Amino acid sequence: MPALDAITNDKLLKLIGTPRCPVILDNRRDPIRAEDPRLLPGARALSDAEMEPAALDALIANLTGPVIVVCAEGHGRSQGLAALLRSRGIAAEYLDQGHNGWRDAGLPLINADRITGRDRQGRSLWITRSRPKIDRIACPWLIRRFVDPRAVFLYVAPTEVVNVADLLGGMPFDIEGVFWSHRDETCTFDTMLAEFGLFTPALDRLATIVRGADTARPELAPEVPGLLAASLGLSRMYAGDLDQLEAGMGLYDAFYRWCRDATEETHNWPTNKPGAAT
Repeated sequence: MPALDAITNDKLLKLIGTPRCPVILDNRRDPIRAEDPRLLPGARALSDAEMEPAALDALIANLTGPVIVVCAEGHGRSQGLAALLRSRGIAAEYLDQGHNGWRDAGLPLINADRITGRDRQGRSLWITRSRPKIDRIACPWLIRRFVDPRAVFLYVAPTEVVNVADLLGGMPFDIEGVFWSHRDETCTFDTMLAEFGLFTPALDRLATIVRGADTARPELAPEVPGLLAASLGLSRMYAGDLDQLEAGMGLYDAFYRWCRDATEETHNWPTNKPGAAT
């Protein structure tokens, strides 16, 4: 039975991909992480240098909300950092059995080395075309929920995406001729899932809906027209791209939870008549 200050794989898995997911800190030692650099979805890697007291003080000062600490096997390294965080008033747990237990259970891990552009605060930096519709909202949702919760997204004129990416050291996406874009009949959302190694039944289902809405193929899934309609409606409601992105996060949260938890559920209007089936 896990300790009171530990969280199990199953409990953490239910939180990942949702707005309620805690901050996840991977504090495996550098040589151990080098053997398997993959991270739990949404985790932030802490180097050995960042585990030094002065660096930890700076990290702790900027933490908000609960934290889960992940070391290799759930021993002293993660338990120690979690205890330190609790002593500073931060709700913190460690992952029972650590990274190795998560990996051995066949649970999702991401290829974090695919991120090649970060700002001075270590946040991944992404640049795309202004006036987003489908992919340019779906992809930021995926990144913030499963790859880098601190990610920064910039929307600029289509002709300036690559120039701005070069200027700021960011990653251009969802335009022609760049790495993070459409491939054959798939969309940029599919590309990100493939490159980060994110394959779960819920994300696969959501990817089909996004692909259908983004490439004008409503026949791919019954939910495609609904996503398209909601996305176009958001684009008419918000003049600011970042405002639209924030609103779109909630939209994709809802679609993801349906894909994960509610595909078998139906709804009807109960009559509330005596003896009526409910």
